[in-house]
Amino acid sequence: MRSERALWTARGDEEDCGIAEDNTDLALAERSGIDDSIAYLRGAYPQAGWRTHANFGQLADFWLHVHESLRSEGAEVASVVDRFRVRQLDPHAFQRAFVPRLNGFLGHLEQHHQIEDAAYFPRFKTIDPRMVAGFDLLEADHALIHELLLKTVDDARALLTALALPGDAGLRAADGYAQRADRFLALMLRHLADEEEIVVPALLEHGERPLL
Repeated sequence: MRSERALWTARGDEEDCGIAEDNTDLALAERSGIDDSIAYLRGAYPQAGWRTHANFGQLADFWLHVHESLRSEGAEVASVVDRFRVRQLDPHAFQRAFVPRLNGFLGHLEQHHQIEDAAYFPRFKTIDPRMVAGFDLLEADHALIHELLLKTVDDARALLTALALPGDAGLRAADGYAQRADRFLALMLRHLADEEEIVVPALLEHGERPLL
């Protein structure tokens, strides 16, 4: 069992997670969404009708459930940090609340992306060549998110260390952590929304059997 100070550690941290994209306008940190050339099935399958479509099955439902869980977990970590910043939690109570929530969130996010990269994205690409660009884009997102995830762990370690320092060092560290973590969370939310607009319409178009 992890201690209250033991933070999550990624496997393969030593790997190169550099991102090479031909069109920087599509980079996760630069875009506000994806256009129809990438999400080419979006128009045929509007989000409002996803759950009532005949091909909406267990995989699509699970995919959306995981994404909602990640959104909720990320928001919960941010809420704990904000409560500490406004002195609703003392340093010890903050540490007890922050560490397990951050560990759970980061571990869940990394595991989800690893499964997508290893199992699902390659299968999607074989179904229709038009999907390749979209899933290449999502894989590039994963690489950036992984880099930011590792930086988030480093920032969290620095924050925990600052809690033991005198004065308002912990609060100042929490302010800095929150600013960078908010950016990380915003990029994850952008990625999840874009991924859903690629993945779910593809499942509705082709069914889930080719992915299983």
